[in-house]
Amino acid sequence: MNNIGKNIAIWLIIGLVLVTVFNQFNKRQDTSQQIAYSQFMAEVEANKIATVTIEGYPLRGQWIRGKRNDGGTFATFAPFDFRLVDTLLKHNVKFEAKPEEEPSVLMNIFVSWFPMLLMIGVWVFFMRQMQGGGKGGAFSFGKSRAKMLDDSTNTITFTDVAGCDEAKEEVKEIVDYLRDPSKYQSLGGRMPRGILMVGSPGTGKTLLAKAIAGEAKVPFFAISGSDFVEMFVGVGAARVRDMFDTAKKNAPCIIFIDEIDAVGRQRGAGLGGGNDEREQTLNQMLVEMDGFEGNSGIIVIAATNRPDVLDPALLRPGRFDRQVVVPLPDIRGREQILNVHMRKVPIANDVDPAVLARGTPGMSGADLANVVNEAALFAARRNKRLVDMEDFESAKDKIMMGAERRSMVMSEEERRNTAYHESGHAVVGKLVPKSDPVHKVTIIPRGRALGLTMQLPEEDRWCYDRTYLLSRIAILFGGRIAEELFMNQMTTGAGNDFERATSMARDMVTRYGMSDKLGPMVYGENDGEVFLGRSITTHKNVSEATMQQVDQEIRRIIDEQYALARRLLEENRDKVERMTAALLEWETIDAEQIEDIMQDREPRPPKDWKPRKQSNSGDRPSGDAPAATTTPATEV
Repeated sequence: MNNIGKNIAIWLIIGLVLVTVFNQFNKRQDTSQQIAYSQFMAEVEANKIATVTIEGYPLRGQWIRGKRNDGGTFATFAPFDFRLVDTLLKHNVKFEAKPEEEPSVLMNIFVSWFPMLLMIGVWVFFMRQMQGGGKGGAFSFGKSRAKMLDDSTNTITFTDVAGCDEAKEEVKEIVDYLRDPSKYQSLGGRMPRGILMVGSPGTGKTLLAKAIAGEAKVPFFAISGSDFVEMFVGVGAARVRDMFDTAKKNAPCIIFIDEIDAVGRQRGAGLGGGNDEREQTLNQMLVEMDGFEGNSGIIVIAATNRPDVLDPALLRPGRFDRQVVVPLPDIRGREQILNVHMRKVPIANDVDPAVLARGTPGMSGADLANVVNEAALFAARRNKRLVDMEDFESAKDKIMMGAERRSMVMSEEERRNTAYHESGHAVVGKLVPKSDPVHKVTIIPRGRALGLTMQLPEEDRWCYDRTYLLSRIAILFGGRIAEELFMNQMTTGAGNDFERATSMARDMVTRYGMSDKLGPMVYGENDGEVFLGRSITTHKNVSEATMQQVDQEIRRIIDEQYALARRLLEENRDKVERMTAALLEWETIDAEQIEDIMQDREPRPPKDWKPRKQSNSGDRPSGDAPAATTTPATEV
């Protein structure tokens, strides 16, 4: 910004100077009143003119300036008139004549070349701006765009990072090494050359790098992987060289490369030829990190969520000695992350981070930050001074299930069909073994679905057993079966349920070895992607007869769970009817009301329930979301 302001000031000064010069040279333009030559001659004959000054030559035209008897001034341009002098003498007008001042040779050159000089100056200015503000001239394309961070530009520390204690311990060791390297060198240890932070999007990899910059009292250079990419050949490698040269002058220091997969993808990937500019950039980075010339005192920290596409030469020890996994937070980590973000929001006394942490399984740190922000927005929308638990529940439901579409007009038949569909999911979910607890059922359209049955696990799950997967398949079939039993019809609302159930049954047979007939063997084809440097061909490793057996096993699993769900719903028709009635009246029921229905108790009404105005004359609006599907929390 300082450079831009400086350039603008320079060009303003140049413009003012040029305007002043032209005003000085343009002497013909004065404040005198310019009149026609005929008027001038009429005033002379009327004896109104006192004095006259004639400039120029008669044959080329003359400028006549003078004063009237009343003190006024005038100016006129006179063509060739041989009677002018006689007329002035006849009427006693005092006059003098002088030749026109010829401009100097230097001024003629300046006036003739000024437009060209101005165009050249503007062109040079814009070229310097395109090349990085004029720093380095034409060679600035190869300059690194890494930004150096210090205490004034980055205030994030390890106290602002939560939910990844193991990853924090790994990087804390690097900060400790930079502060006191003798403690490690005395035992023969050397500083790691690089650390690769790997994790799902939103887990806090970049935030952890910012915390390292805030804690380490050494220069910290931050750059994105896409900053090496340019339209000119050789620019990426030149920027890598310049970045490491700058880092060597400031060693010991840290270089952070965000989204390194932009330049670190496996070499030789793709079909056919193509531009190898990215590979040149990667080759230069490999040499700078661990080549013939060592980079003592420089630690490279990189972050990516695609470690599978990185080149093996980049991942070997000596370049990236450590791979720090930043996982999705567990229930304790989610509670810590919520506490960090809640410090910035006025929280009511009824908000319990532990309860929210249990109800948000599978969420990353970015998702939890979004929950807190959405809750604050809900509180502001409701004119509250504090953010309470109701706002957090609304925010959690909006993120996990989608925004409510209360303005959507549905016919009464579709509304009833959706209620039976979701009741079928919920009742089967309460009766099958090892099923996640049913948290909430709603027939309010949310997102792309007409209704939702939400299940929340009691604890974080890292693997799933066979009984759990079979129960999930039965729950998915509950919606269609309820439509058949109670509405005597089939709708397209179960389309997504069937897709997920079939995919789950196929994975059980072909990937997980959960078929007694086929045993623990993987039945599938090569999934290698050619654009990731894998093989261009796929190899079938099973015969046609085996694939028929695989299809038979998938069909057997689906038929058995379909029959199980149908039997459970036929045996509990009264519970489905009562749950459907509750949904049609209240539109949303929670776990307590579901438990009342399953225990043959009268369900308690929801708090602050307001009846919904339902129009029976409208049809479902057009769109690509006709389905009423379940959304288990484990898949959010």
